[in-house]
Amino acid sequence: MSNTIDNNHVEFMIKAGMEAAFQTAVDVNSDTPYDNAAIEYAIRWGKLMQLEIQGGKTLEEIAEPTSHQADVDGITVAMFGFAVALLCQVWIHGEELKVWHNAKYNYNGEGVVNPAVIRIAA
Repeated sequence: MSNTIDNNHVEFMIKAGMEAAFQTAVDVNSDTPYDNAAIEYAIRWGKLMQLEIQGGKTLEEIAEPTSHQADVDGITVAMFGFAVALLCQVWIHGEELKVWHNAKYNYNGEGVVNPAVIRIAA
């Protein structure tokens, strides 16, 4: 994996039919620097993963390290959760990412685990 994050030449690959959903997410979440940073992180992370996958690596091998490499702004757990949810919904490798992410929390049901939510069982 490269130590640089210059992936401007990489096209962010959106699932067929999800272009409008992606654009809506960008439009709705670009009003504040916080929201915009979450969108930019998601796109940057997706592109980094795409580069590694195109190079022959599996998503399981590269998701964690590229998530850290993409974090150039110091994202929060909530921002990470948003990015994962967005990528799982609209990104071409979103289903693989969902399986990888949810497995970290021993969850294999519907939806995407939100890492910002803490559940306390009594």
